[in-house]
Amino acid sequence: MLGMNYLAVVVTAVAAIATSSVWYIVFGKARIELLGKEPGASVDTTKPQPARMAVEIVRTLVVTCVLAHFVVLLGITGWISAVKLGLWLWIGFPFMILVGSVLWDKVPWKLAAIHAGDWLVKLLVMAIILGAWR
Repeated sequence: MLGMNYLAVVVTAVAAIATSSVWYIVFGKARIELLGKEPGASVDTTKPQPARMAVEIVRTLVVTCVLAHFVVLLGITGWISAVKLGLWLWIGFPFMILVGSVLWDKVPWKLAAIHAGDWLVKLLVMAIILGAWR
């Protein structure tokens, strides 16, 4: 926790939520269509429920704090190093997890690609803000 900029963490979490919101506005219709193709899938097209929104805020803050710790521990201080960190984290975690969901759970690859793209953009935005604002 030493050396972590808490204001940067909060601002980064807000930016990540905003980025993800824009992503799913752009790809939301395709996501809903893909979810509708899954047997037994229920697609909730209503506005997000407050409890789900609260959980998403907490999730984003946790990911942002973890990423901020990596930034501090690795001594990331510029956007180029931050982009590299974001890319490596994306490849190692969300991308590999989503590939597994396609392989083992028969999640449509297009749906996994939508989520993977969200994570790529979100991790890059988060890493750049945290790396530049230390």
